[in-house]
Amino acid sequence: MPSAATMFQTYASISTAITMFKTMIHQLVPQQVQLYIETKIRSYFRPNSSNVTLVIEERDGMGINDAFTCAEIYLSARTSPEFQRFKITKRPKDTGINVKFGNCGKITDSFEEIELVWKFVNEAQKSILRFQADDKGDFSEKRSFELSFSKEHKDRILNCYIPFVLNTAKTMRDEKKIIQLHSLSSNCYSSINWDSLNFEHPSTFETLALEPALKKTIIQDLDKFLRRKEFYRRVGKAWKRGYLLYGPPGTGKSSLIAAIANYLKFDIYDLEFSNIKRDADLRRLLLSTKNRSILVIEDIDCSVTMPERSETRTNYNGRSRDRDQEITLGGLLNFIDGLWSSCGDERIVIFTTNNKEKLDPALLRPGRMDMHIHMSYLTSESFTVLANNYLEITDPLYNNFKEAQELIEGAQVSPAEVAEQFMKSEDPDVCLESLVKFLKRKRITNNGGANTTHDDKQLQLKRIKALSIHNSLHS
Repeated sequence: MPSAATMFQTYASISTAITMFKTMIHQLVPQQVQLYIETKIRSYFRPNSSNVTLVIEERDGMGINDAFTCAEIYLSARTSPEFQRFKITKRPKDTGINVKFGNCGKITDSFEEIELVWKFVNEAQKSILRFQADDKGDFSEKRSFELSFSKEHKDRILNCYIPFVLNTAKTMRDEKKIIQLHSLSSNCYSSINWDSLNFEHPSTFETLALEPALKKTIIQDLDKFLRRKEFYRRVGKAWKRGYLLYGPPGTGKSSLIAAIANYLKFDIYDLEFSNIKRDADLRRLLLSTKNRSILVIEDIDCSVTMPERSETRTNYNGRSRDRDQEITLGGLLNFIDGLWSSCGDERIVIFTTNNKEKLDPALLRPGRMDMHIHMSYLTSESFTVLANNYLEITDPLYNNFKEAQELIEGAQVSPAEVAEQFMKSEDPDVCLESLVKFLKRKRITNNGGANTTHDDKQLQLKRIKALSIHNSLHS
């Protein structure tokens, strides 16, 4: 019998050889080949099973797999002692806690006396882009559900149980409809994705300081958009609507977006270009947005400097670069009304700008932005709404109210400026007195605005009429 020292030396030699072999395998054999060999070895030693496993991945190609979202909602209401890791969240206005899955785990379920096992899988994967000079790549999460059950119930599960899960999840989602605000963020794996939080902006069309006729036109256009699904399909157009909000700062463009989201109960995707480097990234992010949502690009004229589509782009070696390696105006427009615009239904796209004349003409082409909404300065009618919201004044004969209303017409003042005066005191008389003084100074600065009251009002009426005509032509 060999001595203990000899056995230890033999063990050490074998361990060293195995370590060297594994190192050589990792260095010389491509990762795809390693995974293929590993899969084949496992399948060879795996015993025959009487179970079937359905894999529901979070993504379906470049888009979101709605079956995964529904499964997550459905299973969040079912806990299991076998599942040991959960994520518990509760936002300020939530009525209860939200349960999500922390890592790998199992949940059992039953349907018509059929036992089912759900398994949640969350793993990191590394993707190396073909145009990267280094080998670092980007890490991202790959999440999926695995549903296992007996083979004999396959048809029953596919035809009855899966539709049951989808319908139940839809009912749960409708009952607990909370508008989400999505913005871009980098996760722990340095990949840019959408992050979300509850949207709790209080703006509504009732509280919006907007010309009543313009407000009515926008609401009617939104209602018409919602009920025309079959019309869009019949004429061969993507079911989407585009709005361009333009006008001076502080005229309520962001508040109008919030009012539209609250009216439609649509999620908001706030797209900023600062962290997006390539058209490929932009396309991936846009395709991951959900239906019944609003894509918002604020200050489109200055949010990003987009290269001209006709320019020749070269890299540091003097060779032409792939278009997917940088963000271009064409990449954005292709999603708005190009081939990629058909990927998704019931979408609204909103651009905002303070300077419409600075926009690329391609953004203003007919059919791209369906409605051009001019957010102008405050008028006497919209001032009445603002005074009611802030000061709860409804009497037109209230002290200083009529004078302020008359001064508004020629002062070229924004709702934000008037709101600032209303926030100075809790006493309505003090606020109105302060506003009157402010408006008089504003009129003097504007060089005789008092003589332009009638012209301003006529111009406002012409703008509303022109908007209605523009809307009817592009519906």
